[in-house]
Amino acid sequence: MRCELVDALLDLQRDKTVRAIVLTGAGDRAFCAGQDFNEARTFDGDSGSKWIAEWERLYDVIRSLPKPLIAALNGVAAGSAFQVALLCDFRIGHAGVRMGQPEINSGIASVTGPWIMREILGLARTTDLTLTGRLMDAAECHSIGIINKIVPAENVLDASLSLARELAEKPPLAVRLDKQWLREMTEVRFRECLDAAVRIHREAYASGETARMMEKFLAERAARKA
Repeated sequence: MRCELVDALLDLQRDKTVRAIVLTGAGDRAFCAGQDFNEARTFDGDSGSKWIAEWERLYDVIRSLPKPLIAALNGVAAGSAFQVALLCDFRIGHAGVRMGQPEINSGIASVTGPWIMREILGLARTTDLTLTGRLMDAAECHSIGIINKIVPAENVLDASLSLARELAEKPPLAVRLDKQWLREMTEVRFRECLDAAVRIHREAYASGETARMMEKFLAERAARKA
């Protein structure tokens, strides 16, 4: 999915008839629930580093888009999906949306998430969300500015498309240059964050703790469904 999303965004970037982009989840349960534990639980130090490289490519493409990107939040956005949503330029959701960084609850060390959150939310709230792993409801997200607008659930996509049409009318060169500068302002720390992610995840996955915690999480989830 990461690779397919990169390809789709690059295609839209090259398409001169496209002036703004809306990203949403399938169905009505979630924008995205985050990392697939069935993939990550098999990682060791080396494969964890390669995994970060895939996220680097996706995040780099999102950050480098010259066109506005709107997240139409049709449900929960957790972990890596929360990070993707925060990297979008705008977020529109409904009252049932929940967002956060619950990775610590399943034994995954958070590196890119805290960096993205700190740039937007500041250190105090980043520390809160990183160490508690709690999910914020839509009202809290709106109050701190990470959901730009709350609309009825059935109107999320239409509201996002309406905003996209509004943004598409802006002068494209000015939009591109503004987005370029917004990226450049944070580029050095973004690269530092990725270097740290390789180092930290190598240690975390090599320890075996992350795999054990994910196995426990998956077992408990399976027991609840039984």
